[in-house]
Amino acid sequence: AVLPIFGGSLIFFLPHKGNKVIRLYTLFICIIELLLTTYAFYYYFQLDDPLMQLTEDYKWIDFFDFYWRLGIDGLSIGPILLTGFITTLATLAAWPVTRDSRLFHFLMLAIPFTFFIMWELELIPVYLLISVWGGKKRLYSATKFILYTAGSSVFLLLGVLGIGLYASNEPTLNFETSANQSYPVALEIIFYIGFLIAFAVKSPIIPFHTWLPDTHGEAHYSTCMLLAGILLKMGAYGLVRINMEFLPRAHSIFAPWLMIVGTIQIIYAASASPGQRIGSLSDMGLNGAFLQIISHGFIGAALFFLAGTSYDRICLVYLDEMGGMAVLVPKIFTTFSILSMASLALPGMSGFVAELIVFFGIITSQNFFLIQKILITFVMAIGTILTPIYSLSMLRQMFYGYKKRKRSIFSSLKFNLN
Repeated sequence: AVLPIFGGSLIFFLPHKGNKVIRLYTLFICIIELLLTTYAFYYYFQLDDPLMQLTEDYKWIDFFDFYWRLGIDGLSIGPILLTGFITTLATLAAWPVTRDSRLFHFLMLAIPFTFFIMWELELIPVYLLISVWGGKKRLYSATKFILYTAGSSVFLLLGVLGIGLYASNEPTLNFETSANQSYPVALEIIFYIGFLIAFAVKSPIIPFHTWLPDTHGEAHYSTCMLLAGILLKMGAYGLVRINMEFLPRAHSIFAPWLMIVGTIQIIYAASASPGQRIGSLSDMGLNGAFLQIISHGFIGAALFFLAGTSYDRICLVYLDEMGGMAVLVPKIFTTFSILSMASLALPGMSGFVAELIVFFGIITSQNFFLIQKILITFVMAIGTILTPIYSLSMLRQMFYGYKKRKRSIFSSLKFNLN
């Protein structure tokens, strides 16, 4: 995490008009960071060890008796590697950015470091990326983003302080101490609700999701990749790492309701998508959920990348203005089709494997009655039917057929390629 911010600070010493140099330098830093992370995991992480590894533990601030304690276990490997990969891909997607290029690329490199130090610090560079390089409503979207996400963090802060003050005779924020602490059920429920609100906004989960469409609609697509591929996934990670691990009894109470909300969200999202004009309490279920986090993070970020590169070439935003793009941009069409198939969980692709494991996790769970499992599985299966409908409809409208404005599209494409 130190390498990106240290390397990013050197960007300001590069030539002011050397946009290509800045881009290549930023991409180089991202690739080095990804390679170093992969090397460390490959050679020093033991996959058969369930305990924390690669730990750091030393005194940070003597006056306050603060300690710096970090560690990684199997749940954290996927999100960390995904962060390095998506950041590299987003840097490549930011190639067309020329306005204040040094500041833009510095902020992109600052996001992993600020998140590493404190969750909420990463809101600052993301806010600036949206408000400075966004669309026409960028200030509105950036303000809405910061109000929702920072506001939800109040619940996160209160929950952390509550657990830290209750965990032992002396206040502590030691993760292992807090995770092994037993709490009264009523207190667990209070803590659980606070953390749930915080992570529901950051995921986001219905009805705390309204900031997301505005943010994605106005942010530059490289910023959208960081949001969809990394930051939003940390909400789901927090639910597992904090709510499940710290508050197991409260989680057993809320888990059925979370499954219902998740099922509603599947149907809601799948039903709402055709209207858009812009382009389990078991080990098996938990594994499927984390595989889905990684899979969706990659697929979502890659689709934003393709949507942005498509706009750079044809300068069209609305689906009803598109048609016949397969002829104009065959490589984008091919990649878009493959990722769309992965998104709708075509057998053999990551989305299918993740969803299949989640389904099996629900079916084989011993924590629910048979009728509950049947109903939840049935409604979730409806979502798997609706997803191909909106996904294939989008592909058909964008890439197949023809449009009366086809000549202007060709002219726009020719102008942008030149």
